[in-house]
Amino acid sequence: MKSIFHYGKPLEKDQEIGYRYIISSCELKNGREGVLEASFTTLFVIPKSDTRAVVHHNMFMSSEDLPMSPNVHQSAEKLSPDAATVQIELGLVDIFLSLCRFEWQAGYLELSTALFQAEIEFSLFSPSLLLTEQSKRRLFEHFWNSDGARVGEDGALGWSTWLEKEEENRQKIVKEVSSDDEKGGWTGWLEPLSKDKDSSVNLGDAANNGLADEELQEEFENEDIEQEDETEALLKKLGIDVEAEASCEVKDTSTWTRWSEEESSRDCDQWMPVRGKSGYHSDGTPDREVDEQLLRVILYEDVSEYLFSLSSGEARLSLVYQFIDFFGGKISQYICTNSSSWTDKILSLEALPNSMLQPLRWVQDALTKTESGLNSFSLEVLLGSSNEIPRTDKMKFLRNATLLCLNVFPRNYILEEAALVAEELSVTKMNSCSSSDTPCRTLAKGLLKSDRQDVLLCGVYARREAVYGNIDHARRVFDMALSLIEGLPVELRSSAPLLYLWYAEAELANSGDSSFRALHILSCLGSGATYSPFKGQPSSLQLLKARQGFKDKIRMIRSAWARGLVDDPSIALICSAASFEELTSGWAVGIEVLDQAFAIVLPERRSHSYQLEYLFNFYVRMLQRHQEQSSLSKVWESISRGLQIYPFSPELFGALVEIGLIYTTSNKLRLMFDNFCHK
Repeated sequence: MKSIFHYGKPLEKDQEIGYRYIISSCELKNGREGVLEASFTTLFVIPKSDTRAVVHHNMFMSSEDLPMSPNVHQSAEKLSPDAATVQIELGLVDIFLSLCRFEWQAGYLELSTALFQAEIEFSLFSPSLLLTEQSKRRLFEHFWNSDGARVGEDGALGWSTWLEKEEENRQKIVKEVSSDDEKGGWTGWLEPLSKDKDSSVNLGDAANNGLADEELQEEFENEDIEQEDETEALLKKLGIDVEAEASCEVKDTSTWTRWSEEESSRDCDQWMPVRGKSGYHSDGTPDREVDEQLLRVILYEDVSEYLFSLSSGEARLSLVYQFIDFFGGKISQYICTNSSSWTDKILSLEALPNSMLQPLRWVQDALTKTESGLNSFSLEVLLGSSNEIPRTDKMKFLRNATLLCLNVFPRNYILEEAALVAEELSVTKMNSCSSSDTPCRTLAKGLLKSDRQDVLLCGVYARREAVYGNIDHARRVFDMALSLIEGLPVELRSSAPLLYLWYAEAELANSGDSSFRALHILSCLGSGATYSPFKGQPSSLQLLKARQGFKDKIRMIRSAWARGLVDDPSIALICSAASFEELTSGWAVGIEVLDQAFAIVLPERRSHSYQLEYLFNFYVRMLQRHQEQSSLSKVWESISRGLQIYPFSPELFGALVEIGLIYTTSNKLRLMFDNFCHK
C-alpha cells in the first residue's frame, strides 16, 4: 500500500523559482515475517531550520501512529506481542538514525549529537519510577536544562543516577536549613538611608548609567568594525575580492577548495553542543566568543519532539551500536548486510568507514602485486582519508558513552571491544600499531578489576594485545581466562568457544610454533578437558578425543539451529571444528565441516543472520588460504553463491576482485559486478 499520506507545504516565495515545497511520502510494506515496515522518501528538501522542522516532525510523528492495512494487521497478530514490539522499535531506531544522519549532513552537527545524547539518556537511563509520558518528559527537561553532564561528556552519570544525586543534595540542603531555623539567634538590624542620601544616590546612578550606555554603544560600533575587518581579511585570504560586485563569480577552483577545507575543519571542531551562557562580561561588555557559541546551544525544545521510549533490549542495544558506528567507532559486525539498516547507511555515506576501507586495502594490495604501474597509487589519496582531521575528542566522547552504556548492558563483549578501540584511537591514528605498549591496557585492567568473572573481556583485551604484537602478554591473559572459566556459572561457561577461537586465531596470525599452539587450544575445546597452558604438541589420543568431541557438540548444535537458535558461541564452535580439521586432516575436511553446517539452515533464514554471514566469510577466507590447492571453479562458485545470498558484503566483493585478478580478465570481472549491481 503506497502513498498512505503525503503532505506539501509552501515555505517561502522565491523570485526565480516561485513557491518551494516539501513533499514526503510514506510507504507501508508487508515484511517477510508479517512485520510492519515503514519507509520514508523525501522528494525535495531545503536545508533551512523551518524546513527541517516540518519534514522531520511529520516523519517522526507519523512513524508512531501509522495506520495498518488489514493484511499487515492480520499478519502482525500471528507474532507474539513482544516480537511485534521489537520489530516496530527496531524500525523506529532506524528512522531516528536517518534523522540524525540528515541533520549531520545538512551541517547541523551539534543538533545531531544532541539528539543521540537525548535519546540514549531518555531510553537507557530513565529513572525507575512509575511515570506517565508527560511527567517523564517534564523530569527530563529539568535534567537537560541543568548543568549535569550528558552521555559521552566527562563525568556523566546517566539521567537516573544524576536525579538520585540531585535528590540527595536537596535533602542535605533541607536538613541544613531546618537546623539553622531551630538554632535562631540575633540577626542584627539595618539603619535605613535618609531621603537626602537616597536622592543623591539615584542621581549619581542615573549619570553613571548614561555614561555607561554611551560607552557600551561605542564598543558595539567598534566591535562591528573589527568584525567586518576580520571577515574581509578572511575572504582575501581565501582569494575572494570583497570589493568586486556581488554577481561576480569566483572561477578559481583552488578558492573553493580552500573554502571547503575551512568548512570541514570548522565542522570537525564544532560537532559537540555547548551549554548556554550569558553573552556579557561581568562589567557589562559583550562577549563575542559566547555570542558565537549561542548558535551551538541545543535547547530542550530542539530535541523534545523526537524523543521516544524503547522497551525492548534489542532496540536499545541497536541504538547504542548504531550510535558507535555513526561516530566512527570500530565495532564488530552486529547486523547482516542484507538488513535495511545496513542499506540505509551505505546509501547515505559521505565517506567510507574503516570497516569498508579494510577490504578495499586488500584489493589495493592485490592490484599492486599484479599491476606494476600501480606502485605509486594510493587508495588514501583517492578516498580523501589521508587528510583526515584528528578525532581525539570524538573518540574520547565515544569511549565515555560506551563505558556508561556498559552499566546497562554489562558483559557485552561488542561494547567492551568498542570502548577499548576508542581508547586506542583517542591517542593513536586508525590502524596504527607501531607502538609496543597497548594504549587500552590501563582501561582494560580497570574494567577487569571491577568484574573479574568477565572472561570475554579478557579475550577482547588479549586480542588487542596481540594486534599490537604483544603475543606473550596476550597468551598470559588468554591462559588466565581459560583457566578460570571452569569455575564459573553455567551461563558464563557457555561463551567458552569464543575464547578458544579467538586464542587460536591469534596464534595462527603469529609466526613460529603457532600451529602447534593453536592445535593444543582447539584440542582442549573439542575434548572438553580442563584447559592447561601449552607445553608441547598434543598426542594422537588427544586429537582423536577432540575430533569425536567436536562431532558430538555439532550434533547438539544441529537441533538448536533447526529451530532457528543461532548464536555467537555456536558459530565459534563450528569455526573451531573447521580450523581443527584444517590443521589435522587438511583444508578439504575443514570445508566439508562448514558445508555440513550450512546445510542445516534454510537459505531464507541464512540471508538474514549476521552470525551465518560471518560463518560464510570464514568459509571464503579458508578457501582463499588454499586457493592454489583447490580448483578455481570451487573458489569462484563459492564466492558467486555467497554474493547471491549477501549481495552487499564488502568482504565478498573484495574476495571476488582478488580471485578475478588471478584467473580472469578485467572486462569479465567488470561484467560480473554489473550483473550483481543490477540484481
